[in-house]
Amino acid sequence: MKNKAITIKDVAKLSGVSISTVSQILNGRGDKFSPTTVAKVQTAKADLHYEPDYFARRMIMKTSKTIGVLVPDITNPFFGELIRGIEQVLYQANFITMLCNADLDAAKETGYLTELSHRGVDGFIIASSAVSNQAINEVLRANQRPFIVLDQKKAEGISDAVLTDDFEGGRLAAMHLKQLGHQHVAILMPDQAASNIQQRLAGFRTVYASSQFTLITTPLSKVGGRQAVPALLKTTATGVFAVNDEIAFGLYLGLAEAGKRVPQDYSVIGYDNVEMCEYVTPQLTTIAQPIFELGQVTAKILLSRIQTPDQPWDERRLPVKLIERNSTAHLN
Repeated sequence: MKNKAITIKDVAKLSGVSISTVSQILNGRGDKFSPTTVAKVQTAKADLHYEPDYFARRMIMKTSKTIGVLVPDITNPFFGELIRGIEQVLYQANFITMLCNADLDAAKETGYLTELSHRGVDGFIIASSAVSNQAINEVLRANQRPFIVLDQKKAEGISDAVLTDDFEGGRLAAMHLKQLGHQHVAILMPDQAASNIQQRLAGFRTVYASSQFTLITTPLSKVGGRQAVPALLKTTATGVFAVNDEIAFGLYLGLAEAGKRVPQDYSVIGYDNVEMCEYVTPQLTTIAQPIFELGQVTAKILLSRIQTPDQPWDERRLPVKLIERNSTAHLN
């Protein structure tokens, strides 16, 4: 015969307080009661081995304590570090992170948005440009679901947002190569790039005129960097700006296979400053984004939005900086 499930009523009876009191204490509002009352409830919970029914709790409290996070490519270490920052803040607030990796598939990302909404997550962190504003309006805003966009996605006045200064990052990359004497350079970036990548290009253009650089389109991946080498070898470029570190890592391999050296033949600068930058040879010069902090700030703003849905939109822009290592050198 199946044992009877322990309920919140049993905890209330054993501790000698009301069901409402037990509910509030077990849901983090124990500061409203005396230490003696809180201790009674916690002791009764432990003695009875009571575990809350989260489905019932969601029905009563109208919350799942779950946040959906959409990223385009979990294999990119940038997103791993970003999620680590997000998860740290959410865990401290007793929220669970539900990760959806869309593999750069726009249809998959929109599908995830719908499915997470059906599952009643409390909020959404959207770190991909592929989720359209139309999908956001139809799935999230129409159902009053709290959300925040970051990194690749423009807020466009419809949500909270956390960004980094991509324009300044592109400018810093260009200034570095220019100061090293590189007169003609190449930029490696995807076709129809997201707005943050376009901002890096715009910043770069403030230093190098269009006649001074060659734009080589390639995916935001190590494979993309490796594939770009034949096109690079046909140019007169001596310096290369890879718009993320993943492209730069792939470029290293492609150049080595072509018998070229970094930085003797090509100075290479990346973007993001993922951990691997210090472990490749030569160590990669890059534009550092505060990735972990980006995740932390994003999670904090979303939690604030959940608590206060009607507050004004909050948009933060975090600074970037040049990290000079050994993959760039003065042109001989």
